[in-house]
Amino acid sequence: MTGDGLLAHHRLREGEGTPLVLLHGFPLDSRMWHDIVPLLPGSFPVLALDLPGMGASPSGHDVALRLQVPDVPSVELQADAVADTLAELGIDRAVVAGLSMGGYTVLALLERHAWLLAGAALVDTKAGADAEEARANRLRIADEVERTATVDEVLGMRRAVLGETSRVERPDLVQRIDGWIRDQGPAGIAWCQRAMAARPDRLDALRAFDGPVAVVVGDEDELSPLPEAEAMVGAAQDAVLTVVRRAGHMTPIEQPEPVAVALADLVARA
Repeated sequence: MTGDGLLAHHRLREGEGTPLVLLHGFPLDSRMWHDIVPLLPGSFPVLALDLPGMGASPSGHDVALRLQVPDVPSVELQADAVADTLAELGIDRAVVAGLSMGGYTVLALLERHAWLLAGAALVDTKAGADAEEARANRLRIADEVERTATVDEVLGMRRAVLGETSRVERPDLVQRIDGWIRDQGPAGIAWCQRAMAARPDRLDALRAFDGPVAVVVGDEDELSPLPEAEAMVGAAQDAVLTVVRRAGHMTPIEQPEPVAVALADLVARA
């Protein structure tokens, strides 16, 4: 981690021009992006952030105190913390990419800080709100994680986030994700689950954005499947869809090459 900023941030590549900012998925941290960095063409800088309560970032409670906003878990608070961090780093324009939970944060940025985004990448994510059953399950998991003071309740995601091909052929990825999940704190896991449970539908925010958009989805993604990606492409004014073969919900570690190409193309379009 380098420099000042509200959220922990990691300069993955120095460079010139508009930076690419990467926001991770749940229940992980910014390390999930490392595989794509050596594959990115061009010379633009690359920065990855840890969202509140995850990785090396402060808790959602501490972020709310710092921003002087209500201490309630929300994706809006995640977005405000990203915008505040980039401002402290002197970044007033960026291409921002988010996977899954990070994608929800990108959509909230489009709604609340659209001026900041030169381009938006939505990777293995969706713009709609949770159905009631999914929302209730998130809250149940948050309660259980807090009750047990462990992350055991989300360890099953080490396999669920991978496509069938990766689960069969890449057991190393299961172990890698297992380690990342175990590195997270129960309080951060619970906070993020409650934040995601409360998020609204943000297709309208995507419709209103007139900058370039990249939508990336694994063809084996069971958590944010292709129809969700197609809905976002249909809503955006200027979107390019990339379907990553033989990959599930973790395209940047399952098949990093096409993800790197899609993100570099977005930076060029921006």
